[in-house]
Amino acid sequence: METGTSMVSGYEDKDEDLRPEDLSEMLGAGTREIHEKAENTQFVKDFLRGNICKELFKLGVVALYYTYTALEEEIERNKDHPNFAPLYFPAELHRHEALAHDIEFFYGPEWKSQINCSEATKQYVERIHQVGQEDPVLLVAHAYTRYMGDLSGGQVLKKVAQRALKLPPTGEGLEFYHFEGIHSPKAFKQLYRSRMNELELDVDTKKRLVAEAIEAFHLNIKVFEELDDIGKNIPREVSDAGMSHHGAMGGDISKCPYYAAKMAASGGTAYVGQLAMAVLRHPTGQVLFATWFAALAGLAAWYLM
Repeated sequence: METGTSMVSGYEDKDEDLRPEDLSEMLGAGTREIHEKAENTQFVKDFLRGNICKELFKLGVVALYYTYTALEEEIERNKDHPNFAPLYFPAELHRHEALAHDIEFFYGPEWKSQINCSEATKQYVERIHQVGQEDPVLLVAHAYTRYMGDLSGGQVLKKVAQRALKLPPTGEGLEFYHFEGIHSPKAFKQLYRSRMNELELDVDTKKRLVAEAIEAFHLNIKVFEELDDIGKNIPREVSDAGMSHHGAMGGDISKCPYYAAKMAASGGTAYVGQLAMAVLRHPTGQVLFATWFAALAGLAAWYLM
């Protein structure tokens, strides 16, 4: 979900001495086009504007659970591999236990008997296992794509989900977004990118990693499309009374930067809304808010992809 200046949102806080041949830079440049495609899936756009019902959100959490369980099984299998060991941060990054807690919150103590792996998610899981068992260096692409996205856009999506679904302010159902072992996402992302760029990889291997990251985007898009198809048969809950103001926009949230900004705000909604509408009466204000929305969308897409 990133175009223009927002395209760099998944790579914000970059070190100044990065070079074009560094792996993190190659991944950013090489996945730009598919990243833009991911950002334009209907599921992602609906999520951003808070237009998601609890049942569909729960299915999304289940998909993430199977994905991260597979990823972290393969990471454990390859934690001593020379091309992955420097990126082994289980205490800081691993998500499958947090996702299990979230699923228990939504489904109850017997949750394991109530969930199953969807077809699109199964394809993603199978690819992760194949990579981990046959070509472990490619795990770098999957780990980077997922975890750096979690740290970049996760907090934005946490606020959207919490407000749209009226979840407890104490965090139940949203443990996935809470990284207890990371006190500074900015510093950790810089460390992770530095470790990636220090891996002793030849140019051909780096290119294969870019290709695998693109494949990861494709697999994520399939999951989004599958969720969107399921969502068409689920009655949507009204997640925000203010959505009625956007009817003339045909449901296209990209035409309403005010709403995206409001959804991202942590408090003072009424005041922020009044201020936003005042600013939007002026052309300069419209440009500023459009830019803000683009950056917000980029953060979420990098996380969701």
